[in-house]
Amino acid sequence: MRKNTPVAYLGLGSNLGDRAANLLQALLALLSGEFKLIKASSIYETEPVDYPDQPTFLNMVIALTGEELEPFSLLEFCLEIEMRLGRRRTILRGARTIDIDLLLLDDLVTDGIRHGIELILPHPRMHLRRFVLAPLVEIAPALQHPVLGKTMRKLLDEADRSPVVRIYYP
Repeated sequence: MRKNTPVAYLGLGSNLGDRAANLLQALLALLSGEFKLIKASSIYETEPVDYPDQPTFLNMVIALTGEELEPFSLLEFCLEIEMRLGRRRTILRGARTIDIDLLLLDDLVTDGIRHGIELILPHPRMHLRRFVLAPLVEIAPALQHPVLGKTMRKLLDEADRSPVVRIYYP
């Protein structure tokens, strides 16, 4: 009997340069690996959070699968893509060409460091972020948070209403 292939949910964001093109380049780079795209949300436009003095973001969430989907390797791959696409970490939560966050990997709960890379799953702030929850609800509304036990739909309903998150129309 074959085990189900794991599913990872990734949040993509950009607020520098051609934001939509940055999201597409990140998505294509992710698919150049051994991963298969299951679903992709619409693109959403969002006011910045935590560090408000920066341009607005475009965000989306994707679901990927793959035979060898290992969380630290996937996160390392995401960080490599960010670097290739010009991400520079100068200000914590500041402006960026691309941001790729590993939000969930099945129902895995972990907090650790490997090869200098810190990984916390589920993502520690995802349940507070409308810019993550709105696109996640679009593609997986009944998905349950492995720690909080609530669906993504319920988490979105409970999330703070600011900042405004709306579907992006170029």
